[in-house]
Amino acid sequence: MLQVTRELKEKVVAALMLQRANYDGSDTGFAKLHGIGPAVYNRLKGGEREKLIAEAKWLNLGRELGVSLNERKWNMARTEVYNIIEEEVLFCKEYSKSRIFADDCGIGKTYTAKYLSRTVQNCFYLDASQYKTKNDFIRGLAKAVGVGDRGRISDMKENTKYYLQTLPKPIVVIDEAGDLNYAAFLELKEFWNATDGCCGWYLMGADGLREKMERGIRNKKVGFAEMFSRHSEKYSTAVPFERNEKIAFYKKLITEVLTVNMTDKTKLSTIVNRCLTADETGHIGGLRRAESLLILNS
Repeated sequence: MLQVTRELKEKVVAALMLQRANYDGSDTGFAKLHGIGPAVYNRLKGGEREKLIAEAKWLNLGRELGVSLNERKWNMARTEVYNIIEEEVLFCKEYSKSRIFADDCGIGKTYTAKYLSRTVQNCFYLDASQYKTKNDFIRGLAKAVGVGDRGRISDMKENTKYYLQTLPKPIVVIDEAGDLNYAAFLELKEFWNATDGCCGWYLMGADGLREKMERGIRNKKVGFAEMFSRHSEKYSTAVPFERNEKIAFYKKLITEVLTVNMTDKTKLSTIVNRCLTADETGHIGGLRRAESLLILNS
């Protein structure tokens, strides 16, 4: 018989409460959004857990909210990457503008975007690598902003546009934007056009996003030049190009993150130096490598 632990239930409710803080609608609307009765939601808020929701529904909520018991707790550090992304996201949100952040893997882009989506009002996050096709992208975006991903695709699309038009200063962050296929990319352009002047958009990715945009523009493929223009015709970055500056950047980045995530600081310099050792391709290790080394040295 399926049985969900109390620990998972507590994490699911905590994730619900975080998402509720960034939802402008009523408790009733928020409860319906997640397929929960308003009365049940109120009892969850009051601390009740048992015999309110089916065990399978707990698992479904956990999956939708990205809850994991195995996820390592990673404390937030105000790195240069975090500060750049935060500043640009808040600017796009306040003035309904758009930007593209394209930079190295493993520097904290995704962590920062997810953190902002949990802490900034009406900031919505979508991992495009999970929603690459046109219909999946529409469903994913509808779900991310809170209108729900059930029903006809055309209804979801129009409801999402309308909701973003009515919210006070929303911002949508599309992570791994380079993974969207061409049809999905055109949908993104349609959403941008429909919310021009009332919603901010922030695209993030690594080299693949930059290459995809530049290739599309170079080949005069419909949509790419227009989207690049709408996103200020430039890419934001944090990592310097010159090698010595890049090493200094990574050293500072890794040190700042590890400092707030390790108790035994005597191993800090050892882990940082191992991260800065380039592999056979000349690649310098980023935060993912730092996390792995931190686990091994704990």
